[in-house]
Amino acid sequence: MNLDLRQYSVRTDLAVESKELAETVHGGPVSGIHEEVKELDGIKITRLDVENEQASRQIGRLVGHYVTLEVPGLRSHDSDLQERVAAAFSEEFIAFLEKIGVRTGATILIVGLGNWNVTPDALGPLVVENIVVTRHYFELAPDQVAPGYRKVSAIAPGVLGITGIESSEIVQGIVDRTKPDVIIAIDALASRSLERVNTTIQIADIGIHPGSGIGNKRKGLTKEILGIPCIAIGVPTVCYASTIVNNVFDLMKSHFNGENGNAQSNTKQIMGLLTDLSEGERLGLVKEVLEPLGHDLIVTPKEIDEFIEDIANVIASGLNISLHQAIDKDNVAAHTH
Repeated sequence: MNLDLRQYSVRTDLAVESKELAETVHGGPVSGIHEEVKELDGIKITRLDVENEQASRQIGRLVGHYVTLEVPGLRSHDSDLQERVAAAFSEEFIAFLEKIGVRTGATILIVGLGNWNVTPDALGPLVVENIVVTRHYFELAPDQVAPGYRKVSAIAPGVLGITGIESSEIVQGIVDRTKPDVIIAIDALASRSLERVNTTIQIADIGIHPGSGIGNKRKGLTKEILGIPCIAIGVPTVCYASTIVNNVFDLMKSHFNGENGNAQSNTKQIMGLLTDLSEGERLGLVKEVLEPLGHDLIVTPKEIDEFIEDIANVIASGLNISLHQAIDKDNVAAHTH
């Protein structure tokens, strides 16, 4: 079976997934990508550097630095684990700021992208609610600001459908007036893997493009547009129905293969030609069936209400520790709710 897969490309915002897809297509490692992986106490950290344009084209990610924290246990609502993730995130973020040359006293604008009325898209606004903002103190009473804090401001600009204004245009106006040194933008992402939904945090220095993971082409928050470094922090909270169906085929194949000794024959009888298709071909077929019917839905887990609050607190706590020397893992809980 020959399918034109170009119109059925997998949509993902995660660099680690783009790299995995590229390695599958090319049959091995992609040159121009440097990767470091470490695992510690249930937290997998992947540092990925896309070093040149050739590597960028091959994996479909911009040249830059990416850090991904994968924590499958986050779905268990374990408060101790959440504290460890916040501490690990803060350590990685401090190192990330140093790596891209952000000085300790740099002024920060935090932008919480997303729609606060739609739970899976409310990550950015929820993080902003828990950020320790200090710019007004530095402006109004600088002599009363305690040591160990830096100038931080935050905004949740809403979405185009609510305001009628692109988030990038709102942020550009704020940047022009308040002159921050760095932007940190937080947004919900899309993933191609069910295992990574609600369990993964990505940090990147390439800025952010609202809606890119679900196929929207919108004006982004980048250094080229805003004139200052833009760091993106994201969590995948949704995936496509076609991705779920495709993953189910893999699970079914594994299930049938484990049933008895004549597994291959059994699987072939039940699943037919699907066993001979590659993952990309199978996903293309699923999307070809679902999209004309309008059934390739964007899906989020039913526990998203609890999760989005938890992960927003994890990210806000990690940022507060990273940006203010006076805040550490022992007193950070006093600054979030």
